[in-house]
Amino acid sequence: MKQLNYNILQLCKRSREGSRATQADRRTILQRCASELDTLGFKPKSANGLKPKHIEALVHHWRAKQLSPATIKNRLSCLRWLAEKVDKPAIVQRDNAAYGINLKRRPRPNRAKLPTLDQIKAIDDPYIAMSLRLQAVFGLRFEEATKIIPELCDGGTVLRLKDTWCKGKRARTIPIETRAQRMVLDAAKLLAQGGSLIPQDKTYIQHKKHFYYQTGKVGLKNMHGLRHHYAQQRYIQLTGGMKPPALGGKVAREMTPDERHIDLAARRQVSAELGHGRLEVTNVYLGAGS
Repeated sequence: MKQLNYNILQLCKRSREGSRATQADRRTILQRCASELDTLGFKPKSANGLKPKHIEALVHHWRAKQLSPATIKNRLSCLRWLAEKVDKPAIVQRDNAAYGINLKRRPRPNRAKLPTLDQIKAIDDPYIAMSLRLQAVFGLRFEEATKIIPELCDGGTVLRLKDTWCKGKRARTIPIETRAQRMVLDAAKLLAQGGSLIPQDKTYIQHKKHFYYQTGKVGLKNMHGLRHHYAQQRYIQLTGGMKPPALGGKVAREMTPDERHIDLAARRQVSAELGHGRLEVTNVYLGAGS
């Protein structure tokens, strides 16, 4: 193993911010960056030896490979984390535009198909089927819908998600306002018997692989569509019947001042319930507001 790769690996082991999945992704990306620097002819021996020229060389290399702006953004985010850890934040520009990366494009709403009731019924693993039902009525991510302990998170009128289940360790609450939400949560509690929705004989990673195997067998490939559906239906509920742009509703320039106020308030609430820190992320789920 090259010296830079080893140094970064040790640093990642010492600094464990975020979920295990986040840590693993960050470690993989930073190891790839170190290997690419070596391929490009740069030989820093540690993260402390990184300089702005190294970051610029990586970005130039990625752009030459025609990586997507989103992929480059993600890699730069990991490099900024690394730069902070070695107390050299200035080596990575704070603004991605400084590297000629255009990330201002309006996100397109997700068009992923929702699983049908027949597809969910065809899944023979009750834990996986239950996780899908939770994703549908609460807008949960996969990890949240499997690590969740239903008995522990039932707050009566709210679903309380622990930080260790959530992306970025951001605990949150989601209102329980529909009969469907209550029925699914009660069914999940009965199935889990005080535990999580990961069977006791499997680790999280094993269950994740089994999840994709089971959903693949019935023709399901992208479960994130359930989150989009939740966000869109929640927007309609919060706005008193307004459709989001993703479903053919008005964009901001077509709204009255009162409608824009209602739209913004709904987006803030939906963003909070989905566990996002940035309001603009709702454009992906609801369609752009302007």
